[in-house]
Amino acid sequence: MRFPSPVALPWLAELIKAELIGNSAGMATGINEIHRVEAGDLVFVDHPKYYEKCLKSAASFIIINNPSVKIPEGKALLVVENPFEAYTTIVNHFRPFSPATQPISTTAIIGEGTYLAPNVFIGHYVTIGRNCRIQPNVSIMDHCIIGDNVVIQSGSVIGSDAFYYNTKKDREVWYRRMLSCGRVLIEDDVEIGACCTIDRGVSHDTSIGRGTKIDNHVHIGHDTIVGRNCLFAAQVAIAGATNIEDGVILWGQVGVNKTLTIGKNTVVYAQSGVGSSLEPNKVYFGSPVEEASKKMKELVWVKRIPEIWKKVMQQS
Repeated sequence: MRFPSPVALPWLAELIKAELIGNSAGMATGINEIHRVEAGDLVFVDHPKYYEKCLKSAASFIIINNPSVKIPEGKALLVVENPFEAYTTIVNHFRPFSPATQPISTTAIIGEGTYLAPNVFIGHYVTIGRNCRIQPNVSIMDHCIIGDNVVIQSGSVIGSDAFYYNTKKDREVWYRRMLSCGRVLIEDDVEIGACCTIDRGVSHDTSIGRGTKIDNHVHIGHDTIVGRNCLFAAQVAIAGATNIEDGVILWGQVGVNKTLTIGKNTVVYAQSGVGSSLEPNKVYFGSPVEEASKKMKELVWVKRIPEIWKKVMQQS
């Protein structure tokens, strides 16, 4: 999430009741989670396992619960007892919850020639471009941005909260939801089928590139970046913070794990499971996926196992 304008670290330290160590003259431009941090960002960490990753990340400022770690040059620590609560405080300050009072918010901007069917919900500060077609029972939640010539079929939800939790098993409620302050950005000429769900980023943006076409019942997780001219068939499910490059085709019921990259012009056949990054310009199949030509040969040999076994038994 970008702040409306850069924020002085001493002011932030006062807001979250933190001890400020290091570059106290810095200005924070936003807050982000570790998979999407950029220079100028705040990031929070509350487990020793991830200290080093956060300290060496692109983030300029780290909200942390350990004052004794070595501070990288030019960075600053904001030391608090509970970094997760500090994150929540910052999000609530800069993007507080605002209840909807009508189906289409007065703060929404709707482009010329765009059709909104009955029972469409448009949240606060949504922007929709020109000549879009938004069908019945679509919900576009706060702060989302839709480009020109976009089609969204009935029952889809754009910008629902991320499925992302802070986990601590030493408390009564183990999983506490991280507030989602990111957005969904949908570029021009995208088509989204019926009953799809595209989650907003936790603190960054989920984005769908120009010309991408999405079938019915597809789920795209938080902070995922989808390139241009991709094609997703029905029941594809993509986990959070995944990078899908231009021209990728995912056929029906493909499942994609989190924080990986699928290279340009890759094709993944139906019912495959993608558990790690895939190279560009190749065709994959299976669960876990392998190159389709190799996987098909394996299946041929698997089918021959009874025949081979029979021959072995006859010779013994």
